[in-house]
Amino acid sequence: MNNLKTLLLIGAAVLATSADASTWTKTIKVDNTVDHVRKDVPVVVTLTGKKTVSSVLVYKLSADGTRTEVPCQTDDLDADDVADELCFLADLGPNEHARYELLLSDESQQKTYPARVYAEMLVRNDKVKEKNRHNNYLESITARGDCANSYNVQHHHGVCFESELNGIRIYFDKRQTLDLYGKHRHRLELQQTQFYPSDQQKAEGYGDDVLWVGQTFGLGAFRGWDGQAPTMIEPVRSRTQRVVSYGPLRTIVEIVDRGWQPTPSAKPITLTIRYTQYAGHRDTDVDVFFSRDVSQEQFSTGIIAIEGAQLFSDQMGLRGCWGADFPGTDTVKFSRETLGMGIWLPKEYLTEERAAETDDKGLPVKGSNLTFVVNTKMRHLRYRVAYCYLGEENGPKSAEEWFEWLRRWKDEAERSADFANKRLKL
Repeated sequence: MNNLKTLLLIGAAVLATSADASTWTKTIKVDNTVDHVRKDVPVVVTLTGKKTVSSVLVYKLSADGTRTEVPCQTDDLDADDVADELCFLADLGPNEHARYELLLSDESQQKTYPARVYAEMLVRNDKVKEKNRHNNYLESITARGDCANSYNVQHHHGVCFESELNGIRIYFDKRQTLDLYGKHRHRLELQQTQFYPSDQQKAEGYGDDVLWVGQTFGLGAFRGWDGQAPTMIEPVRSRTQRVVSYGPLRTIVEIVDRGWQPTPSAKPITLTIRYTQYAGHRDTDVDVFFSRDVSQEQFSTGIIAIEGAQLFSDQMGLRGCWGADFPGTDTVKFSRETLGMGIWLPKEYLTEERAAETDDKGLPVKGSNLTFVVNTKMRHLRYRVAYCYLGEENGPKSAEEWFEWLRRWKDEAERSADFANKRLKL
C-alpha cells in the first residue's frame, strides 16, 4: 500500500514573511490519520496571490526545530509561463502531524531534483535504425480531424509516461486507449527502451509491452456513449497531445479533442483529458474537462476484460480484472503476460455498470470491456486507474491479492477524497 494516496487533513498558516520582498515563507500542516507509515503522499498547493512564484523550497520541520529539505516541483498548467501549482511528496509516520515550511521566491529559478517520473513524445528519425534510439522529441502535437493515420505519426503511437512502478502510452487516434508496459524492476525505463526494448535490454531485465488492447478501453480510456455501446472520440476538428509537466515528482500529460461530436445529434464539444502520474505510485489520476454543460449527456469508461480472466466488481464504482493474454498478434515473438487492472469511479459519476461479453463458460471473450456509463452535473469528472504486472518484483502475485489491493485502494481514496482532492491555496 506504499503507493496509495493517504488519508489527509491539510491546513495552512502563515508563520513568517521575509523582510526581503522577493522571498517569503509559509507553513502548512499535513496530518496522517492512519496508524501506519505512509510514503510518497502527494501534497499539491495552488500558487495564487498577488505575487508570482518563480521558485519554491520545501522543508519538513521536526519537533526539535531542525529542517529537512524535501524535493518539490512547480508546474505551469496553462502554458502562460506562470507557475500554477506546487507539488511535493510527503513521507509520514503513523498518526503523524507533520509541518512543512515553504520558502517562496518571485525571482530565483526552481531547483531541480532527481527524476522519479518520465514523459516522452517522439516522431521517428529516419536516420536512426534502432527502435529505442529515436531523438526527434516533441512537447505537443496537433492533428487535424481529417488526418489519415494519426496513430503512426508518433514513434510509439502516442505520448508515454511512467513512474518507477508503471509505464503507459496513450494512442494518438480515435481510441485514445491506454496501453501498458510491464516492468520486472521498480525503476524508470522508457527513456532507454522507448516502449520497444532490444533483445539485449530484455536479457538485462528491462520490461516490455504486456497488453493487447484492440478497440477496448485498455486501462480506463474515456469514450462517448450512444445508449448501447461506447463510441470513439470522432469526429473531431482536431486532436492534441501535450506534456504539461515532465516531473521530477509528477508528470502530467493532456489530450485535447476540439469539435468532438459524441453522437450525431449532439452539439460539438471540446474535451480535455488530463493524466497525472505521481512518483512511487502504480495508480494514475484521470481528470476530464468539458467546454460546455453535459449534464444531459452520457459517456463511458472502463477497462478491458482480458479473455478468460477473473473479474471483480463491488457494484459501487470499483472494478478489476486479472488475466493473461498475448500483448500482440505475433504469438511467436510474444508470450502470454499476466496482469491485473483496476478502475475506481466515484459514485456521483456512475450511471450504470455493464458486464463484459462472456462465452458459454461465463468467461470474458476477447475484445470485451468492463464498462461504466458515466455522467456529471459539472463540467468536470475524475476517476483513477491502476495496474500491476505478475513479472514485477514485490507486486501482487494472484487475483486474490490484486482484488484485495483494489479494495484497500478504493477505501482509502473514498475516505480521503474530501481532502486529497482539494488544492491548498496560499
